[in-house]
Amino acid sequence: MRLNVKLLLNSKNDRLVQEEGRSRVYLALPRTCPDPNKALIKFLAAHFYVEKNMVSIITGQNKREKLVEVRKG
Repeated sequence: MRLNVKLLLNSKNDRLVQEEGRSRVYLALPRTCPDPNKALIKFLAAHFYVEKNMVSIITGQNKREKLVEVRKG
């Protein structure tokens, strides 16, 4: 499955909010985090009960708007 994700940092807790056509992922990381993509992959893997290697970022590596693919094993 592919998700359009908007990544928002510096939240009070980690959560995923589904919206029409897009998901917002709130992570409790500082904005100066060196690699928020790793934290996003770890969070989505735990949320969808898959291994981390089953989650990949297709586009938007350096942006807040990302296209993420989650493969079910």
